[in-house]
Amino acid sequence: DAAAVLLIELEGIKEAVEEQVEQVREACLACGAREFRIAKSEVERALLWKGRKNAFGAVGRLSPFYYVQDGVVPRTKIAATLKEIGKIGEKYGLTISNIFHAGDGNMHPIILFDARKPGELEKAQHAGEDILKYCISVGGSITGEHGVGMEKMELMADLFTPDTLDMIGRFKSLFDPTCLLNPDKVLPTGRGCMEIRQKPVTAETML
Repeated sequence: DAAAVLLIELEGIKEAVEEQVEQVREACLACGAREFRIAKSEVERALLWKGRKNAFGAVGRLSPFYYVQDGVVPRTKIAATLKEIGKIGEKYGLTISNIFHAGDGNMHPIILFDARKPGELEKAQHAGEDILKYCISVGGSITGEHGVGMEKMELMADLFTPDTLDMIGRFKSLFDPTCLLNPDKVLPTGRGCMEIRQKPVTAETML
C-alpha cells in the first residue's frame, strides 16, 4: 500500500558506505519514509531489484494496454513533475504509474488504458503529450534514453527553435544527403503530435 518505493545503491570502502547509509536513513525518515530496509546479502539486493525490473510486467496485470513515456527533468523538479503527472491522469481519467531513475531525473510514466474502449487510446496519447510538454516547461527534455523516433518528433518544435531545427536538418544532410538513415524520423513533419502507426484494435488483433 506504499505510494512509492525508492531504491538507493551506495558503493565505496566499507567505512565510508556505512556512514553514508546512516545519512541516507536520516534523510529518508525525515521525508516521511515508513520503512527503511537494507539488503543484508547479494540475494536480498537482487530480490529488491527484481521488483523494479518486473514492474512493467506487473502493470500488465492491472491493464490490458499501457503506454510508456520517456521524459527527463532536472532532479530538483522530480517531485513537482510527479504531482503534475497525477493531475494529468485525473484530467483524462486515466491511471498513471511512474517508474523512473531518480538519480538523473529520467521519468517513465506508464499510462494505463484500454484501447478497446473508444477514445481511450487518444486520451493516453494526449496525456503523454501533456507530460512531455510539462517536462520541457521545467527545463527538461522529451527523451532521456529512448530517443525521439516518429512518435515524439512533432514535439521537437516545442523543445528547439526553428533555427536550431534547421541546423540539425542541415547537419544530417551532410552525412545523409539521400535521406537513407532513419527517414521521416526525429525532425518535425507537421503531421501532428504523438502519431503512432498501428493497426486498429479489434477482437482479432487482441488474440
